[in-house]
Amino acid sequence: MKSIAKPIAFYFLFVFFLFSCATGEKMASSREVDKWQEQAARVTIIRDDFGVPHVYGKTDADAVFGLLYAQCEDDFNRVERNYIWAIGRLAEVEGQEMLYSDLRARLFMTKEEAIRHYEKSPEWLKTLCQAFADGINYYLHTHPEVKPKLLTRFEPWMPMYFTEGSIGGDIESIATDKIKAFYGENKAAGLTGYHPATQPNLLAEPKGSNGFTISGKRTASGNAMLLINPHTSFFFRGEVHAVSEEGLNAYGAVTWGQFFIYQGFNEKTGWMHTSAYVDVIDEFEETIVKKDGKLFYQYGSEQRPVSTSQVTLAYKEGNEIKQKTFTTYRTHHGPITHQNGNKWVATALMWKPVEALTQSYTRTKKRNLKEFNEMMQMRTNSSNGTVYADAEGNIAYYHGNFFPKRDTAFDYSKPVDGSNPKTDWQGLHPLEETIRVINPPNGWIQNCNSTPFTSAGEYSPKKEDYPVYMAPSPENFRGIHAVRLLKKAENLTLDKLISLAYDPYLPGFEVLIPGLVKAYDKLKPNDPKLREAMEVMRRWDYAVSKESVAMSLAHFYATLSTRNGSAPKSMNLIQRFDYYANQSPEQERLDLFRQAMNQVEKDFGQWNTPWGEINRFQRLTGDIQQPFNDAKPSLPIGMASGNWGALASYGANSYNTKRLYGTSGNSFVAVVEFGPKVKAKTLLAGGQSGDPASPHFDDQAQRYADVQFKDVAYYREDVEKRAKATYHPGEKRQ
Repeated sequence: MKSIAKPIAFYFLFVFFLFSCATGEKMASSREVDKWQEQAARVTIIRDDFGVPHVYGKTDADAVFGLLYAQCEDDFNRVERNYIWAIGRLAEVEGQEMLYSDLRARLFMTKEEAIRHYEKSPEWLKTLCQAFADGINYYLHTHPEVKPKLLTRFEPWMPMYFTEGSIGGDIESIATDKIKAFYGENKAAGLTGYHPATQPNLLAEPKGSNGFTISGKRTASGNAMLLINPHTSFFFRGEVHAVSEEGLNAYGAVTWGQFFIYQGFNEKTGWMHTSAYVDVIDEFEETIVKKDGKLFYQYGSEQRPVSTSQVTLAYKEGNEIKQKTFTTYRTHHGPITHQNGNKWVATALMWKPVEALTQSYTRTKKRNLKEFNEMMQMRTNSSNGTVYADAEGNIAYYHGNFFPKRDTAFDYSKPVDGSNPKTDWQGLHPLEETIRVINPPNGWIQNCNSTPFTSAGEYSPKKEDYPVYMAPSPENFRGIHAVRLLKKAENLTLDKLISLAYDPYLPGFEVLIPGLVKAYDKLKPNDPKLREAMEVMRRWDYAVSKESVAMSLAHFYATLSTRNGSAPKSMNLIQRFDYYANQSPEQERLDLFRQAMNQVEKDFGQWNTPWGEINRFQRLTGDIQQPFNDAKPSLPIGMASGNWGALASYGANSYNTKRLYGTSGNSFVAVVEFGPKVKAKTLLAGGQSGDPASPHFDDQAQRYADVQFKDVAYYREDVEKRAKATYHPGEKRQ
């Protein structure tokens, strides 16, 4: 029997090996599993009463291993999806419509390039990247019931796609329709004229954040404080705590799949990233010349060869996986992404994955302002501003970090002539030349994706001191709101800082609504229902609440005005509100307001419907694209859109529903106080887990609606007091 069993066993093992090779997946060896188990034994995960994972490891790599394992426990779906998107394989899961998203990813980095970046990384970073992959792979090994959509094995080179330390960022600003028009089969029908970067939808919820940092001058304790308030898609980030015996002790928000705390704090320092909307991406129009069947581009007096390569992408069509091969092009400015007239356009952006990952990880271990400044000298945090506070009482703001030097004779807000060498980037601005605010005498700094020239009141940087590309963004209603509040802030505690961050006043309506009332008073229409509604608007204090009828009417009036009113399309939102208040025809204002009343009455039975009946929070499934249903339970929310100036941003829309359901805005929020011991409070939209069967799927939903923050357990003794489960990766939770 033995002589027969061995060949049979070998045969099945050989077939299994061939199958594994054919599917492109590498199966875990027993030696690899032993290694994972040894590392898991050095990691302890403590889940507190809200399901937050506190991960303790002997080394940083152990902590990373446990951190990724814990993230997969909470929401493997989002971990996997982020990497499917980042490495350019989304069409294999979601179909051909994602093909040009995948091509965009491959234009900037191929798998082979990602591997080379990984291989040239310093050993400590390679060790962390390996721990990242091992933590996810060990999770999959110990959870065979989890069926990945595509990635059954994660590799240590995958984090190299986190270009600037975050998923998304710069690359998402490159429109896939332009890539499709250039690289698609019917190129002649594509976009051939110059189109400025697609104008953002003015009514889309601002994708950004609020960050406040307060010195001891304005706090009750005399300690510095920090507000961490990213405005992202709900459930985009989990709340985590990672600790090692090598000096790591970071708490905060992590984008699913990251191995570092993206927005958070350690015992001595805290950091909050806001979208700075600085100009760090440029388009170079290339003059293409074809000679002897080869492509060249003009650069000064020379003609340089255009680099070409083949990219083969797979995509799902029905039950089949098909392939499509593209020839891609590149100049020294970057990959060719689209075409303006007869000019090919190369897009230049920061792509330094090793340096960016180094900056993002080492940020979490800095102990003071000097060390933080040294880290910022790496200048690879390209799309973000950074709001900072520390235990020594320092506060600071960095408006951007990566700034290519440009010749200010050219307008880089539009494509520039790539054939002129003078348009090339000339290295980077040193940190000292960038826009920074450090310890202003007023004792506060804010950024709400607004101009840095109001970030610290009268002590703000001066616009004339900097090139225009460093701060092209105008002011917004959130920035106006924040400055007003912070000027008056005194004796702040963590609870008072929360109240300030959730102040219900909406400065946008302070501008818009008086113009509506003025139009009514001038025209005096004989309409009893309109008169009654106008009295509601006249008495309104411009504050959002669940009970407010005026908020309901103002929301739909502002939406209809922005979408259908006569304001010039070139105007930003602040300019439009001023136009509708002071310049638009009075009859137009009343007509739009009547439409708003009719919409509310049609959908909710009466025009005087309180805002909380309309504006809701609902979480039914763990799907990335959530379903919504008016017939299912939901919670009233007394927050509003950041467009109107709400600091506590709540981006809600209808989804074949009558009610509005929130999907973005306040997601993870934290307030932090630095002193002899760090103290913090946090809140998540919904809960920590993406699994509807978990008690932590929606255990913070009512808290979210009531603005009831939870205390953070940061120190080990506090974590253990609130422990609900303590285990090693691979074990069942005890």
